[in-house]
Amino acid sequence: MKLLLAAFAATLALLLLAGCASHDDEEDAHTLTVAATAVPHAEILKQVQPILAKEGVDLKIKVFADYVQPNLQVAEKAIDLNYFQTKPYLDAFNRERGTHLVTIAGVHIEPFGAYSRKYKRIDQLPDGATVAIPNDPSNDSRALLLLARHGLITLKDPADRLATPKDITANPKHLQFKELEAAMLSRTLDEVDLALINTNYALAAGLDPQKDALLIEDKDSPYVNYLVGRPDNQDDPRVQKLAKALTSPAVKAYIEQHYHGAVLPAF
Repeated sequence: MKLLLAAFAATLALLLLAGCASHDDEEDAHTLTVAATAVPHAEILKQVQPILAKEGVDLKIKVFADYVQPNLQVAEKAIDLNYFQTKPYLDAFNRERGTHLVTIAGVHIEPFGAYSRKYKRIDQLPDGATVAIPNDPSNDSRALLLLARHGLITLKDPADRLATPKDITANPKHLQFKELEAAMLSRTLDEVDLALINTNYALAAGLDPQKDALLIEDKDSPYVNYLVGRPDNQDDPRVQKLAKALTSPAVKAYIEQHYHGAVLPAF
């Protein structure tokens, strides 16, 4: 009898384990996890959660404060996708880290801006002013290109999207550049004369790009923010449903109405 009970218990345990595994597999088959920065990416993703739920996809959003971990975790398959970056940034990341992440859908543009708490106009910037810029290759050059476009510096190649401070050929105001992690720039506004800040971090810091930026990119900026994945999951039906939802008329209307020009739809 004891042997029969032991055998029955073992069989029941196996059945329960199989049932749990089946449930977990089924749940994984319907879940899609996306890494995003808080503003505006996570906010935009929240708008499509109900749309995807109706299509059988459980969209889970994981918010990150930096630009490195979202890519590393997608590359390592800890997370399915991410939504926070431009293609120039992705290209530089893939090249430096040996990753092979791919763009899936272009969603929006965040005009990049220059901000100051000390000056109201860019012509008030003094000689020798300290200017904080992002320290990653893509946004570093983006900041320099914006300054060059407004005559504050001259670059060796005005169209080089990977320009660095070493490529400055003229600096009439003798600007002193301070390269910092992009997420830190809004916190330095009291310490520097000018900071060039990505719009997602500017918005998170309570800045209004259309009102507060002393310089800002125009609507023709080539720096589109993309939904990004891997070659092995870019054609997954769940991913394609998300890409379609993010480029839908509903999301376009949300971006236009909610961000008032600080964020622009790219489709």
